[in-house]
Amino acid sequence: MKEIGWPTIDSKHLVVFSKQMLDLENEIFSQGMPQEALMEKVGIQLSKWLLKRKSLLKGGVIVFLGPGHNGGDGAVIAKELFLKGYLVKLWCPFPLKKTLTINYVNYLTSLGVEILGEPPDPEGKDLWIDAIFGNNQNRKVDDELIELFNKKFKKGSGKVVSIDVPTGLCPDSGKPFSKNAVKANYNLVIGLNKIGLLQDAALPYIGELHHIDIGISRSQLCKLESKILKITYQDLKTINLPLLPKNSSKYKRGRTLLIAGSERYPGAAHLVIKGAISSGAGFVAAILPDLVSKLIWQVEPEAVVVGKLSSDPNGNSILFDALKDIDFSNYDSIVIGPGIGLNEDDWEKSTQYLLDFKGLLILDADALNRISKSNLGPKFFLERKYETWITPHDNEFMRLFPEIECTNKIELAIKAAKEFDINILLKGANSVIANNENAWQLFGTDSETARAGLGDLLSGFIGGCSAIDLSYLGDNIKTESLAKYVFLHSFAASKCKKGSNASLIGDQLSKLMRKTKTRLML
Repeated sequence: MKEIGWPTIDSKHLVVFSKQMLDLENEIFSQGMPQEALMEKVGIQLSKWLLKRKSLLKGGVIVFLGPGHNGGDGAVIAKELFLKGYLVKLWCPFPLKKTLTINYVNYLTSLGVEILGEPPDPEGKDLWIDAIFGNNQNRKVDDELIELFNKKFKKGSGKVVSIDVPTGLCPDSGKPFSKNAVKANYNLVIGLNKIGLLQDAALPYIGELHHIDIGISRSQLCKLESKILKITYQDLKTINLPLLPKNSSKYKRGRTLLIAGSERYPGAAHLVIKGAISSGAGFVAAILPDLVSKLIWQVEPEAVVVGKLSSDPNGNSILFDALKDIDFSNYDSIVIGPGIGLNEDDWEKSTQYLLDFKGLLILDADALNRISKSNLGPKFFLERKYETWITPHDNEFMRLFPEIECTNKIELAIKAAKEFDINILLKGANSVIANNENAWQLFGTDSETARAGLGDLLSGFIGGCSAIDLSYLGDNIKTESLAKYVFLHSFAASKCKKGSNASLIGDQLSKLMRKTKTRLML
């Protein structure tokens, strides 16, 4: 098991599959916790969240109860809100099955809580609470029920709160079982984060995601074999970066080599360099297209051009002629790929230089596309005996690993990392960083920062940051370092008040790195 230092392993950060959560609950019951007690505890915690948001409750509440224990959680919520003086009604779209849930409903009716005989009106101003299936759902749900909820959501006259997992949404994949799922304004996740809720596919359904702590012990959490951790912008305050000795020369403060751009895509090279410089790396070298190398000193004079990329007739960069003159031992990390274009013959000639490089090789964009079309294909990663990171988006990943199929992006990334002995950043709205055991999932990122050029900026930033870490740690760099770099890049993008283009975000990254390290020095 690879040790994880960031973020803290706790219920707020840990992510599980639906079966893992059920197994944890069964373990709690086997240790003597009565099911009634856990249901009461869960329902009360959910009620506390709601009672802190009284504006949601002022129009009354309708709790949709499912046949199982999720319905029981909803019944406890109904009881707590009713006893606080709120108007509460119930509707049971399916016959109740679990004895505990039936007993709670009987108690509620004895208190005077009304059970509706017909579906409620979606045009009302009341709050609807979806306590139907939660984490236990595994198949298609009645489309009419989902349509009823979504009419409510669309009207906006009263909010929708889903308990644990919106009805109709797979808790593992984040995809609807049929054409649609309940769209919630708020999703209250019980105990541990469900993996499906963090996937890009789930974003239209989950609304604001809120974690409800039910007191799962640390010893139980540590038993989970693979650790998947959710990271949000709140985790900035716990992030640590290496502080190098004050007397370190520039060559001992991280040396990175960037190979990027072409006649077709000259802008990619500039953005990669900007990302590397924003990291604070001591020495940023670059191999660039001739067009860029003549001008780069005017905009990024800190970068040292150590080679030039010639072009094929289609404007794609030729690497081989430049690589054969480079002393790779001078660099801690190499970034290759953004904007270089496709040239299969050139990649075949250049492969051995990259296989032999003993530092960290970071492959992005067209480097990955070249590998997917090469003779070795993804076996390139197995041939290479040194640390390798790749940063594909979904389409690049599928071109590289067409035979890998999994339920969600986290599984995809872990499986590919394990099979090919690499670290992976699988980019998306909620990017995933993975090694062969563990994964980090960004969540709650700023959708306005999904723009052209940000991936190039990120590649350079990763190259610079990793070079700094390698100069401090030697070969001992961890996957969580990659997770930190991706996190910082995303955070800087979210805080860039002047705009969201890649160049401005590079400036924001520089400020963020300085501010973070200043905090650590105090």
